[in-house]
Amino acid sequence: MRYIWAMKPDVDLLGDPTRRTMLALLAVEGEVCVCEFVAALDELQPSVSRHLALLREGGWIASRREGTWMHYRLARLPHWGRSLLDALVGGGVPAASLRASRRRLAAFAGRPRRAVERSA
Repeated sequence: MRYIWAMKPDVDLLGDPTRRTMLALLAVEGEVCVCEFVAALDELQPSVSRHLALLREGGWIASRREGTWMHYRLARLPHWGRSLLDALVGGGVPAASLRASRRRLAAFAGRPRRAVERSA
């Protein structure tokens, strides 16, 4: 018997507005590194890393290392998980907040090369 608290991805993690914004950014940007999240969210790196660890452990995101960079992307999600992400992008994360995060991300001069090439 499967219990709801063992469900992946873990829906309880969506209760935090920072984590909702992180997932919305990943849904629209594709892949984001820790330094980009720090710039986009205007948060400290330890806080960003903790949120990312929770999302990874909760089954929402996957990571890869490239040199000193840690890159995050959405994990393979069931249909209901993708629907929740669509809802976050479609208004679950306030549009003004998501736009501001994307503006800060675009203005971040320290973006890894792959991010700069992708946005060009």
